[in-house]
Amino acid sequence: MVFNKQGFSIDIKKNENEIFIILKATGKLTHEDYLILIPKIDAALQGLEHPEIKALLDTTDMEGWTLRAGCDDCKLGLRHGKKFSRVAIYGNKAWFKYAAKIGALFISGEMKYFENYDEALEWVIASKI
Repeated sequence: MVFNKQGFSIDIKKNENEIFIILKATGKLTHEDYLILIPKIDAALQGLEHPEIKALLDTTDMEGWTLRAGCDDCKLGLRHGKKFSRVAIYGNKAWFKYAAKIGALFISGEMKYFENYDEALEWVIASKI
């Protein structure tokens, strides 16, 4: 039996209106992966009047998106983009630098690419949410 490891692992921390999300993306993401991810983010935001989100996305094991998953990613940015104050993308593939620039169009906060996990984590949590 062949097991294809792909999808998201997610850790969400809340403190009043502050949300910190750590995502690990693995394999080629699909629409079904976003059907799992989006309700978790929506649930974390539920009942918060003015939430601010900081996120760290680990893409070191990510291979890309299906077309529909790419659309889902854009929709997520459009839906919650104003709530993101900082997004750090940690990766080891040069094309993620460009993905970070494109992703920055869908959020109101800062988005930055890193090739060092500790630097990404330090940057994303550097200022109080």
